[in-house]
Amino acid sequence: MKQVDKDSVTRERILDTAEGLFAEKGFHAVSVRQITGKADCNLSAINYHFGNKENLYLEVFRSRVVPRAQRIRGAFRKILEENPPKSPEGLIRAVALSFIKGPLTDEERRRHVQLISKEMDKPSEAFELVADQMMRPFIAQFGRLLQGTLPKTLEKERLMLLLFSIFSQVLYFTFAGPVIRRITGRDYDEAFKNSLVDHITAFCLNGINGAGGEGAK
Repeated sequence: MKQVDKDSVTRERILDTAEGLFAEKGFHAVSVRQITGKADCNLSAINYHFGNKENLYLEVFRSRVVPRAQRIRGAFRKILEENPPKSPEGLIRAVALSFIKGPLTDEERRRHVQLISKEMDKPSEAFELVADQMMRPFIAQFGRLLQGTLPKTLEKERLMLLLFSIFSQVLYFTFAGPVIRRITGRDYDEAFKNSLVDHITAFCLNGINGAGGEGAK
């Protein structure tokens, strides 16, 4: 195997190990020694590929978290291309489908929510990376599309609160699978996912109507 291939394999193994540990314990609770021990490498490998633990942490977000979010947004775009929404209902259903029945595996979802939730608790430079490259662009795009389907223009603050409410519903039902499974006794099979998409869509439509977006249906 060429040296460059060995380096690439080592780099990916370090990233995968670090992501799992950071997701489980958080940045400050993970030591470089824990990462090197579990990744079966030495400190020089981390220094060579990333420079230090802080850079490694940021690279986890650049190369793992952001691309996952981009895959979800890509699924959203594909749904819109296949079925252009003419109403808030179609738009909300599209975003719910892209998350609930989207491209992430259960393990990817678990790591994603753990990393993001820890950043929301104690924001770092990684949170700004997530906000700039994931949250703001997606919310802005969705907001423009949603406003375009409403019969009248909503004031900026009211529209923003609607957007947060919609995404909160979608994100909760996407990433709170273990809690929901335990409480409801339901597996996230196709039938239950379809029910969740229907529920989120109906719930958010009622919220839009209540917030002054009458005629949303």
